[in-house]
Amino acid sequence: MVEKVSLVLPVPDLDAAVSVWKEVLGAEPTFVDGDRWAQFDHAGTRLSLAGTDRLADQPGVMVKVKDLDAACERLRQAGCDVGEPSAGAHERRAAATGPGGWPIILYSPL
Repeated sequence: MVEKVSLVLPVPDLDAAVSVWKEVLGAEPTFVDGDRWAQFDHAGTRLSLAGTDRLADQPGVMVKVKDLDAACERLRQAGCDVGEPSAGAHERRAAATGPGGWPIILYSPL
């Protein structure tokens, strides 16, 4: 079951990216984890910025799921290339490649 879908942008300088997105959105980030990660929950959606903690180097879609292993298996059955789940700082996650080569990051909180 999907709980949330959000856009993730890889950024080379998280502090600079946070400063710009604060101005674009007119809002403070809802979460910042050093130089690793930041997110803005604004206008009913989430924008995530991946600094040093990223699974892909191009923009993609993150999908929060209740059962990561089951979600990975569904994508494999659909023909996607799916990596093995691994533990991040705050979640278990797996990277998949969707149609057009776009990253799909599946995750579930620890």
